[in-house]
Amino acid sequence: MAATNVGRIKLGSQGLEVSAQGLGCMGMSAFYGPPKPEPDMIALIHHAINSGVTFLDTSDVYGPHTNEILLGKALKDGVRNKVELATKFGIDYTDGKREIRGDPVYVRAACEGSLKRLGVDCIDLYYQHRVDTRVPIEVTIGELKKLVEEGKVKYIGLSEASASTIRRAHAVHPITAVQLEWSLWSRDVEADIIPTCRLELGIGIVAYSPLGRGFFSSGPKMMETLSEGDFRKYLPRFQPENMEHNKRLYERVNEIAVKKGCTPSQLALAWVHHQGNDVCPIPGTTKIENFNQNIGALSVKLTPEEMAELESIASADSVKGDRYGGTVATYYESDTPPLSSWKP
Repeated sequence: MAATNVGRIKLGSQGLEVSAQGLGCMGMSAFYGPPKPEPDMIALIHHAINSGVTFLDTSDVYGPHTNEILLGKALKDGVRNKVELATKFGIDYTDGKREIRGDPVYVRAACEGSLKRLGVDCIDLYYQHRVDTRVPIEVTIGELKKLVEEGKVKYIGLSEASASTIRRAHAVHPITAVQLEWSLWSRDVEADIIPTCRLELGIGIVAYSPLGRGFFSSGPKMMETLSEGDFRKYLPRFQPENMEHNKRLYERVNEIAVKKGCTPSQLALAWVHHQGNDVCPIPGTTKIENFNQNIGALSVKLTPEEMAELESIASADSVKGDRYGGTVATYYESDTPPLSSWKP
């Protein structure tokens, strides 16, 4: 067992407390190549919980559905009450077509489906995974508020939502957490969304892909090991013409890590941890040794000078390529129509 003390933080201002680092479970079942062996993944989840990482992140779209089923199996036999369970709704793959939905009927059906697959009677943190720009955010949050009142959901979150959408949502029911991509190579959220959550509304930040989807773990050579079907192969930042430029960032981070006596991934993760005690990064992994390395990042202490050095080499223009390309919705296009326009 890892000796690192993971610790706890308060996420948002509504009462949710989670481990200071979470575990992203997506790659166990989807998007990063074929699903990994179920017994190994359950062993990893139990190892994480026993190590103090109790904040588990999934979504109904991972699989679809298979990642929630996996977590449901891992949380049997008294394990459920040891964890803070987060899942998401909003990306519908019914009939094989991808559709973003936030209408009340869908919200409720999605929640019931997740509860069943996870084998639980309440979801600790339920996120809207992507914002349905056809439905006023007040309508979607209104249905989530009913689910909270019915005891099916404890806390509400948003993912990839703009500052204005977050404000409108928060006015209907307090938002506990906003999930967004935040790392040394994705810093655009610092301009508007982070201050809105932190300074204005008291909303916690959950940083997904804090290791740049594995970039800070192994640098450009990661491309040689990606399996067929791994969607990172198609992301703009990982294309050869962009990777040739982006590898310089990895090399600089690696140089600082060597001086610090840690790995580049630990340094990149420590940078996210140092953003404040209202931030919880959720690195994903499928290997126990990588998990142990990730929680080791909590022991890496950075001085203000080291933080400034990292931020100077990881400025907004130091990375080439979009996060997703044009195929995936992000907070840039997440504003919804006014409530007055809604006709159920």
